[in-house]
Amino acid sequence: MTPASWLCPARRRVATIAVLAAMPALLVVVAAAWRLLGPLAALVAAVFAAALVGWIAQRRSARLTPDWLVRSWNAQRPDLEDSSELLFADPASLGALPRLQRERLRARLDAVPPPDLRPRWPVRTMALAWALALAAAITLIVWPQGQVTDTLAPSQDERPAAPGAPRLVGQRLRIVPPAYTRLPPRDLDRLDARVPQGSRLVWTLAFAPEPDTASLVILGGATVPLAKAGERWRGSMSLGTSILYRIAPMSQRLHRIEAIAEQPPAVTARTPSKTLTIAAAGQRGWALLFEASDDYGVAPQADLTVTVAAGEGENIRFREHHLRLQGSGDPRRRRFAAMLNLAALGFAGPGDLVAQLSVRDERMPGPQTARSPSLILRRLPPSATQGTGVDGALRATLPAYLRSQRQVIIDAEALLRQRRTLSPERFRARAVSIGEDQAALRLRYGQFLGGEHEVHGAELPTSDAAPATLGKEEDVLGEFGHAHDEGEAATLFDPQTRARLTEAVDQMWQSEGALRGGDPARALPFANRALVLIKQVQQATRVFLAKVGGSELPPIDETRRMTGKRDDIAPAEAGLAARPFDAAAAAAWAAIDGSAGKTRDLTPLTHWFRANRARVADPLAWDDALDQLRRDPDCGACRDRLRGLVWRALPTPPVGAARRDGAGRSGARYLDALAGGVGR
Repeated sequence: MTPASWLCPARRRVATIAVLAAMPALLVVVAAAWRLLGPLAALVAAVFAAALVGWIAQRRSARLTPDWLVRSWNAQRPDLEDSSELLFADPASLGALPRLQRERLRARLDAVPPPDLRPRWPVRTMALAWALALAAAITLIVWPQGQVTDTLAPSQDERPAAPGAPRLVGQRLRIVPPAYTRLPPRDLDRLDARVPQGSRLVWTLAFAPEPDTASLVILGGATVPLAKAGERWRGSMSLGTSILYRIAPMSQRLHRIEAIAEQPPAVTARTPSKTLTIAAAGQRGWALLFEASDDYGVAPQADLTVTVAAGEGENIRFREHHLRLQGSGDPRRRRFAAMLNLAALGFAGPGDLVAQLSVRDERMPGPQTARSPSLILRRLPPSATQGTGVDGALRATLPAYLRSQRQVIIDAEALLRQRRTLSPERFRARAVSIGEDQAALRLRYGQFLGGEHEVHGAELPTSDAAPATLGKEEDVLGEFGHAHDEGEAATLFDPQTRARLTEAVDQMWQSEGALRGGDPARALPFANRALVLIKQVQQATRVFLAKVGGSELPPIDETRRMTGKRDDIAPAEAGLAARPFDAAAAAAWAAIDGSAGKTRDLTPLTHWFRANRARVADPLAWDDALDQLRRDPDCGACRDRLRGLVWRALPTPPVGAARRDGAGRSGARYLDALAGGVGR
């Protein structure tokens, strides 16, 4: 005895009931798709709905398991003594007593068959559902489409038609936006519109008298045939790009439908407000909040990519984690929040944690994606210099580049403010460290004095780790060129500037001594005076540079002096640079240049327009103007309109003439005359 032999009848009954119960809804869906979108859409809807119904039936029948069978028998047959599971057990695995009980149960089942576990047919409920579904489907298919909203607006085409020729007398344009836009269908009484890209357009037109055939002719594209249904003519299409069209053969007027392309979503980081965040001591979590907006809606789920860069120097390891976030709020402006567990992500030591959110919109097909700015959580090493924000992060890795005379002053003032919170040993160590920075900076500026101040460095030795390249704004070396360890460097400045620099180095020496003695308060006046002197040195107007070699200038021809002759001296006069010639643009302009009535070949203009369509602000206006000029070569207004469009699309010529390299002979003579020279 196996459970499957008893479960199969019940499973078949459950699956059949599920299918019969879902079929009425399937019928209504197919009828609605047929009515609104046509037979092809109805077929697609039927396939998808049938697959869904089959999946539901399979899931419901799968709920009937052997455990369910045992529970049902035990509940409906008290004589089985809650031991139904013994009927399906392997006899070899049972002991003597369970085998005896199993034989007793089998004898009872042979005497009285087990209960029928198949559910009853819901006849009344299913009959009512089928009746309502059939009524709704028949109404959707058979009910005339024009009974509710078949009133057409009068035609706006005021051009007179030939006697007896069909003319447009009624019109309506129905717009069915894509489902993802969540916009309802709407009816327009005009034939021009701006609609979301991918919308379905349905035209309903009336003509008097009735034509034999009618169609919508898209300019530069395909033709949409109109089918007659009673006294109405109907046609439909899905809009991919903006179009110009006319109703043929009744009207020559062009109508315009613009496709509004959906913009990709935009993502903004709300928390934290800064791109870079310095992790606090003992921080275990990091709260993130993003806001995503879109024209029609953002997908309810987003992907958060977290990259952990751990380590220092060249020993850096990268690990990437991907998290799925659930959004909240309005679909057009969703919020995505996350609380990152730093320990679970492996972010414990110094390094960076980078988080970036990727969101999608609900465009079908092909959703668009967008990424948020990268948010960085940085954890500094324990030995990093005290600081906050970006300044603290940079000092941890590049301390040498932030050391200058102003920085020495800032560090000394900060140390004085922290004096009450530091132990005497820690305070003195910090003061000595600042003194080493002052010493390195003093030696740097001492190079410009020929090394005569190096003797101070012997009395107060500096740290071996002092950087050789220091200073920022006050770095005279970076301001005036290269330094050389030679006495010639002492001639870089005039005597007054050199005296100021000497005094500045002396003030640095006094500041250094006070700092090394653990007294930053006494060092500040000397450090401030050194900063003032350095600024004065930077403003010096004369700088003497040592001769480092180079090409020798040609000797001066003494015989030509004071003669006014300029032969073989001035460069040849250069004319104005020719502007680049665009032959295609010139041919396009010539195609419409001329008076009305003058026949021109518009082929060059058409080719140039196709090649430069991306540069045109309104391509549909081009199509309209070009079509009108083709149909009426004598239309002067059409020619002027097209000429204006071409002119705005032509490449803008450079402003003014290019500057000559030299004044030329005549120009130089004129300048000499103004200056009172020989040519006067």
